[in-house]
Amino acid sequence: MNFPENLKYTKDHEWLLIEGDNATIGITDFAQSELGDIVYVDVDTEGEEVTGGEPFGSIEAVKTVSDLITPVDIEVLELNEALDDEPELVNSDPYGEGWIIKARLIDAADTAELLTAEEYRKLIQK
Repeated sequence: MNFPENLKYTKDHEWLLIEGDNATIGITDFAQSELGDIVYVDVDTEGEEVTGGEPFGSIEAVKTVSDLITPVDIEVLELNEALDDEPELVNSDPYGEGWIIKARLIDAADTAELLTAEEYRKLIQK
């Protein structure tokens, strides 16, 4: 399973690519494999601030729906509109074309609690 070293991870199986005060957010390779075939990604928080620990959207697979949880306070800036027509991009390229949102970090210091690739790998191997 693939866990890029340049990303930060959450216990809820999201990843963040942090660039200054902004982040691109998606779900991990592990999460997409556990969910199975993704059929719909629903994010209706564009332009809104979302508190850490709260959902910014949901992701629907053939057999389940899961909330997408932000680990830190964010303002949702952009949605990956390609997922409207091709939600399966989350399965085929979770760290690339399958990104879900771009966001502004309300307080970048909050990201200190996020996991490294190695810490995330240990988490899912339990």
